[in-house]
Amino acid sequence: MRVGIVILPEDRWWAAEPKWRAAEEYGFDHAWTYDHLGWRTLVDGPWFGAVPTLSAAAMVTSRIRLGTYVASPNFRHPLPFMRELITIDDLADGRLIVGVGAGGVGYDVNVFEGEDLSPKVRTDRFIEFVDTLDGLLRTDEFDHEGPNYTVKGARNLPGPVRRPRPPFLIAANGKRTMRLAARQGDGWVTTGKPSESQEDWWRAVRELSAGFDDALLAEGRDPATIDRYLSLDAGPVFSLSSVEAFTDAVGRAAELGFTDIVAHWPRGGEPYHGRESVLETVADEVLPRLNGSSRAGDAGEKPDSGDEGVNGKG
Repeated sequence: MRVGIVILPEDRWWAAEPKWRAAEEYGFDHAWTYDHLGWRTLVDGPWFGAVPTLSAAAMVTSRIRLGTYVASPNFRHPLPFMRELITIDDLADGRLIVGVGAGGVGYDVNVFEGEDLSPKVRTDRFIEFVDTLDGLLRTDEFDHEGPNYTVKGARNLPGPVRRPRPPFLIAANGKRTMRLAARQGDGWVTTGKPSESQEDWWRAVRELSAGFDDALLAEGRDPATIDRYLSLDAGPVFSLSSVEAFTDAVGRAAELGFTDIVAHWPRGGEPYHGRESVLETVADEVLPRLNGSSRAGDAGEKPDSGDEGVNGKG
């Protein structure tokens, strides 16, 4: 089991930098930040951009994988985003993971004076976004013409460090997006479903995992060949509220076949309210046991330029 940590982009760099350094020193396999213009109840507070944050994090770390959690088409166009991803991947020497999702409703849409799109339209746009971004990262002088995006002869030199492109981690809970994750993803991440109780949330996670198995089989892929990430803190209980809560979540996720779990750095208030002392204890007592069973070529290892991506699929 590999473990990741999300560091929200809300602190000035003098306060954020020690967290990114510590994430690597603690032994986390991957570290993430949110890619939003503003997020939920924190929209009236400080917030920084994901791309420069990850670029800075790449310069103060050397091993840990870094990624967006998750980028969406709500305010991203695949062509300039490709250039930004290639730059981060270069700064991180191939440690980038591209987390992408369909995008929800709310501030990221409304700040542009736009209207919330229907789930179908958001999914249609997301599928085209992922396919276009995949082509742009893989192919120099790439062409695409579709209902949402058009690019003509797009250059991508020097290309990503990790070939044929950085791995895609695709967020998906619905049938169509799961099919996309099964077709284009190197990893799948789920948040489960909104639930009143922790037991109901775990039950929904089990059902989604089974549904993803079906999607993989429909695409002709072995379910054992794609990494599965679980966003632990989408459930009612914050995973780092206690060492016991975290240990229980690790065991449950492993039983359901997840290869990776992702928690959030504890904050002084909601959401993700907790104590950093719990994080430190987990790092001291739990992570070493999990890291001892890591596989060669895992997210925690630095890839070389010939790496074909997670599980050999680009």
